[in-house]
Amino acid sequence: MTRQMTHDLTPGEFTVATRAVVDEVQRVSSRIEPEAWTRAGALLLRARTVFTVGTGRSGLALNMAAMRFMHLGLPTHVVGEVTAPAIGAGDVLVAASGSGTTGRVVRAAETARAQDADVIALTTAAGSPLAGIATETLVVPAADKQDFDGSASVQYAGSLFEQSVLLISDALFHTLWKSGDSQARDLWRLHANLE
Repeated sequence: MTRQMTHDLTPGEFTVATRAVVDEVQRVSSRIEPEAWTRAGALLLRARTVFTVGTGRSGLALNMAAMRFMHLGLPTHVVGEVTAPAIGAGDVLVAASGSGTTGRVVRAAETARAQDADVIALTTAAGSPLAGIATETLVVPAADKQDFDGSASVQYAGSLFEQSVLLISDALFHTLWKSGDSQARDLWRLHANLE
C-alpha cells in the first residue's frame, strides 16, 4: 500500500517541499527560450481558431491555458470536447506531452498538420515525434513522467513539467494581454457566467 508513512508529518516538511517545488519551477522558467515563446504568441494571435490537446495533468494545465486564450477573445476549443469543430488551415493546435510521444497528442498534431494548421508543441524532448511535427517547439527543461531516479526533479513523475506548462502558459497569456489595449474589465466580460 502506498499510504504507509515512516513518521509523523511536521510543518517543516511542508515548508521544505514547498521550497523544492518553487525552486524547481524557477529553475525551469529561467531556462526557457523567450524567442520561441514570442514566436508561439505570434502564431496564437494570428490563429483563426486555437485548439489545445494534452492528457492527464498536462491536459488539465492546457485546459487552464485554453480558458485564458478565450479571455483574450481568441476562439478556443479543447480537443475531445463535443463542441470542438474540425481543425483547418489558419488554426493552431497547442499540444503538450512531456515525453513528446503520447499517442493521442501526437496523432492530433499529425492531423492538424495534415489539415494545414500550425502546431505549438510543449515538451521536454526536443527530438521527440511531437517536436518533429510541430511548427514551433517550446522545450520545457523539466523532468518527464518517467524520471524515477529523481535526476531532473525531486518531485514525482511529470509534476515539474505540468506545473511549468501552467505557469509558462499563464506568462504567455499575460504577455499577450499586456501587449494589447484590453483592460481586465474587458476580459471579465468573456468570463463564464453559467457557473
